[in-house]
Amino acid sequence: MATVEKSIEVNVPIRKAYDQWTQFESFPQFMEGVKEVRQLDDTHLHWRAEIGGKEVEWDAEIGEQEPDRIVAWRSTSGRQNDGMVHFEPMGPTQTRIDVQIDYDPEGLVETIGDKLGFTAHRLEGDLGRFKHFIEQQPAPTGAYRGEVHSGQESAETGDTTMADDPTRGGNQPPPMPTA
Repeated sequence: MATVEKSIEVNVPIRKAYDQWTQFESFPQFMEGVKEVRQLDDTHLHWRAEIGGKEVEWDAEIGEQEPDRIVAWRSTSGRQNDGMVHFEPMGPTQTRIDVQIDYDPEGLVETIGDKLGFTAHRLEGDLGRFKHFIEQQPAPTGAYRGEVHSGQESAETGDTTMADDPTRGGNQPPPMPTA
């Protein structure tokens, strides 16, 4: 298996960076070659991308997810890959994002491309585009604040948006208790 590791600092608070990263369906907006990411449920994704000039698909499972700290995954079918994204606050308005991806290049074109550093270059470009994307957004397009450990969701999970959560800058009142 090949490994690529890259890091970037973004000029947004850790919560904003993490919340946007959990919006997997937005990945085609900043990841080269990614055509579609469908979130099947809170821990399963279906990817469609162009790699080495051919379209490929695979399924992935989120194995670990802790708000403002880590997202880790592994493929469950199709393209073999796994990885981790780690978030670290560098101050109140800066976040360091470290990405590690382990993958199996398939075929001669991908093997040569990997040896020439194309995968590392692509990841570096993807992170640069994410930086531009998140720094231009007034707020994340959504957020998943739940935790996943060993592929299992914790009891406190769910999607929220800035407007839905008054503790995150939204202007909506808290939900009324039900009887």
